[in-house]
Amino acid sequence: MATRTTENVTPAECPRCGHDKLDRIHTSPVAGVWEIYGCRQCMYTWRTSEPARRTRRDAYPDSFKMTIDDIRNAVELPVVPPLRQP
Repeated sequence: MATRTTENVTPAECPRCGHDKLDRIHTSPVAGVWEIYGCRQCMYTWRTSEPARRTRRDAYPDSFKMTIDDIRNAVELPVVPPLRQP
């Protein structure tokens, strides 16, 4: 299995909502292989080694793109359930 490497380019905008405030959440243990970014507005996260349809706004599926109105009018942000007890 081939290892994909990133171009080491910080994304300029969120693929899903186009917001420009992103956080680098994590980097791969092997330098330059991937980074994980998260959007401060819509909370979408992605790994830079994923295909363009997940990492670039111009290639992200239109049916999944969000606007600020979509985010503000969302019915509910899913809650993470509590961990199961052993």
